[in-house]
Amino acid sequence: MKERKYLPTLAELVDRLSIVQLKEVFLPEHKTEYAKEISDISHDIQVCLDEGLESVNAETIRAIVVLAQMNLHIWHNESDARKGINSGENLRLTHGINGIRNTAKNKIQEIRGGRKDYKIDCLSAEFKDWEISW
Repeated sequence: MKERKYLPTLAELVDRLSIVQLKEVFLPEHKTEYAKEISDISHDIQVCLDEGLESVNAETIRAIVVLAQMNLHIWHNESDARKGINSGENLRLTHGINGIRNTAKNKIQEIRGGRKDYKIDCLSAEFKDWEISW
C-alpha cells in the first residue's frame, strides 16, 4: 500500500470540524451523518495531537475561535446572498473574511509546521472593522 503524500493539515481538520459543526446545527435533517463526520475529524485531530505536537497555547486557541467565528459569518453571508439579500456586498465581505480565515489557519499551523496559505490579503479597506488584533 502506498503512503499518502497530501494529508489534511491540523488547521484544515479544525476548519472542516468548524464547518461540519455548523452543518449539524443548521441542517438537522442530516444530523446523524454530520455527527459521524465530526467523530472522524475529531479522531484525526487527536492523532495529530498525539504525534508529538509541542503544545497548544492561548494563541492557538484564539486562532481556532477566530476560525470558527469567520466560518459562521461566511455561512450567514452566503446564505443571505443565495436569498438575494445584499448579495454583492455579502460576497465581497465573504471574500475578505476568507483572508482572515486563512490567517487563522496559518496560526494554527505554526504550532506544527507544514503547509500554509499565503493568500491572506484580501480584506478591502471598507471592511477594516473586521481586522483581527493578532
